[in-house]
Amino acid sequence: MKKYVCDACGWEYDEEVGAPDLGIEPGTKFEDLPDDFECPLCGVGKDMFSEAE
Repeated sequence: MKKYVCDACGWEYDEEVGAPDLGIEPGTKFEDLPDDFECPLCGVGKDMFSEAE
């Protein structure tokens, strides 16, 4: 599973953990997040995330 980081604020989405507080189940792949997904901290869209190294 991969991790993705918001380029604007640094919030991290971990596919293994998901984001239960946002209603996103553990194991949800980043590409399977809704197209209108926004960073919960700063509000930017999925296009502003980069895969973490």
